[in-house]
Amino acid sequence: MSLKPFLDYLLLEKHYSKLTVKAYEKDLNDFLTFLSETYQSNDMLSVNYPEIRNWIVSLVDSKLSNRSINRKVSALNSFYKFQLKLGDIEMNPLSKHKALKTSKKIQIPFSEVEIASVLDELNFDTSFEGIRNKLIIELFYSTGIRRIELVEIQLNQIDTSNQTLKVLGKRNKERIIPLLDSVMKTIMQYLEVRKTLEIIVDTNHFFLTQKGVKIYETLVYRIINDYFSLASSKVKKSPHILRHSFATHLLNQGADLNAVKELLGHSSLAATQIYTHNSISELKKVYLKAHPRGQEK
Repeated sequence: MSLKPFLDYLLLEKHYSKLTVKAYEKDLNDFLTFLSETYQSNDMLSVNYPEIRNWIVSLVDSKLSNRSINRKVSALNSFYKFQLKLGDIEMNPLSKHKALKTSKKIQIPFSEVEIASVLDELNFDTSFEGIRNKLIIELFYSTGIRRIELVEIQLNQIDTSNQTLKVLGKRNKERIIPLLDSVMKTIMQYLEVRKTLEIIVDTNHFFLTQKGVKIYETLVYRIINDYFSLASSKVKKSPHILRHSFATHLLNQGADLNAVKELLGHSSLAATQIYTHNSISELKKVYLKAHPRGQEK
């Protein structure tokens, strides 16, 4: 059966990113393969829950993590909700399904010392790539934007007069983020060296490669990993850890949770609260130090 109407719905109506839609397509095709090999069928609309449960069991047997299995089942659930909306099925076979239990991942942010070690102590040369790479790190840490949001920044999204950055987040939700003076200084330097590229193929996107095309996500990840490998011994050194550091450090300094939520582009406070575990730790230190009964005499 064709998945195209559903995938078009995700892309055009739900405004999911192309990468997300591709992930949905892969998960649904995995289920179709299971149906074909196990039941000699490719009719997803006549599937019942026991058949889906057998698929889940096969995924568990293949040693796939519960988190990955839940993601695959979530894609299938979205597909059936779409079919229910169209009237192609009378009941969602996953309506009573309960997700597998997963352990909460604790993301360890970079410390302020580690951030300073990279931005203040490492030598960024004045070449195009040197200035670009420093700006990428500064933007992640000073705005908390996502990797895909950084990749997709267009020149007209940066307002140099008001020192703001317009970000298009998930579901094309727009938010405006203020820019620090230090970041603006690097932005202006980058704009100057950007003009020196021999060829600019992509004239709209802000961040480019040396070849003049839009920067890509794996390169952005590599930049962050390479620089922070020189200053941090943490296992994970990624753009998301910088986003996590941005939120954690703001909360540690007393920033309002709702304000951080808006800066991050979260739709609910629940999503932002995952960043509070470190700020609670800092708050506890202040509390024990300041409270009259907090220290043993």
